Amino acid sequence: MNGRIATLMVHTSPLDQPGIGDAGGMNIYVTESAERMAAMGVSVDIFTRRTNKDVADVVEISPGVRVRQLNVGPVDGVTKERLPELIGELSKEFARVLSEDPYDLIHSHYWISGKVAMPAAEKLHIPLVHTMHTMARVKNLNLAEGETPEPMIRVQGETQVVEAATGLIANTDAEAASLVSLYSACPDNVHVVSPGVDLYTFTPGSGRAAARKEVGLAQDALVITFVGRIQPHKGPELLIRATSEMIKHSPQLRPKLVVNIIGGASGASTTEVERLKELVIWLGISDVVQFAPPVPRAHLPQWYRAADLVCVPSYSESFGLVALEAQACGTPVVATAVGGLRTAVADGISGVLVDGHDPRAWSSVLARLIQEPQRRVLLSLGAIEHASHFGWDATARGTLDIYDRVLSDVRDARKTSGS
Repeated sequence: MNGRIATLMVHTSPLDQPGIGDAGGMNIYVTESAERMAAMGVSVDIFTRRTNKDVADVVEISPGVRVRQLNVGPVDGVTKERLPELIGELSKEFARVLSEDPYDLIHSHYWISGKVAMPAAEKLHIPLVHTMHTMARVKNLNLAEGETPEPMIRVQGETQVVEAATGLIANTDAEAASLVSLYSACPDNVHVVSPGVDLYTFTPGSGRAAARKEVGLAQDALVITFVGRIQPHKGPELLIRATSEMIKHSPQLRPKLVVNIIGGASGASTTEVERLKELVIWLGISDVVQFAPPVPRAHLPQWYRAADLVCVPSYSESFGLVALEAQACGTPVVATAVGGLRTAVADGISGVLVDGHDPRAWSSVLARLIQEPQRRVLLSLGAIEHASHFGWDATARGTLDIYDRVLSDVRDARKTSGS
């Protein structure tokens, strides 16, 4: 298709660095797929709420892709949890902009954006495509210990967005099934497009030795790395407790074992990093576990390459971009057997999937892999091969196919109704 797409992502900006605050895999997804779609001839404007007074109203991030700021609410201090209070104002401003500057289709990301987009789509008769990324009902079925359930306002909002959207895009078949079974989505409106990985940036590169030299890790270290936002749902505490178990049962690993936890506090969990640091001290493993702030994306491949294993112990995950990025760099992944991680990791081929969140079970899997270099070599080869099937170009093509289908269905419906 050729045309103009209004992409909406209000709770985090594509200009923010993933791993800080609410910025994460969705930022990467939206930006990467927009850039690939633009390369295929489609103009994409990404609308977001202004959270930085120093950024221009319109920022071109690559040819054919612009970020447009919606000037609604306070610039600072609005968390994702408080953002629903601004949905009404955001929706009016979004509709105002689109009434003056027409687009062919709206694609909203995450439920708050869906709620903002709904009135504009209805008022201006523009088809609405929506991607959930994560769903409250799925998260609430898989909560970490002590984690606060997602609020009913989100459950209700997601249900309304599912009903209003002309098309829904799921990351995996499992997510598509959840939309139908948990939200009563019409199966004909649900389409599956897998997210991708930047196969030009995330590569095996010059190998582990060079990467370790660059990031300052010993060549003979046994390195396990976690990358992501530091929040209970991502499971960093599980990795810490599994590390403690591993040292208890395999004390010979301790002198060379390094566990990196790379990321920043997320949303309302501003004290989570400090809590985990205190836990590490209490468990007596400060010599093994080290924390690092979020790493710029340009440097992230070296951290993946430097690791023997990358750990993704999430409680639910719509896809798991970290798992794909690590595998594209040739590093096997140990991940929870939930949601999209079952697609992102080929169990026994590119990594290992673990059922549940028992630190002893995770300890057993990690200790066995860390002591089997030959098996890690085979998994590394499988990781590169598996990740090679998930490029962003395929994501963009799949998304454009759905746009075409939705626009065609809308045109046919208008002809039939005579409008």
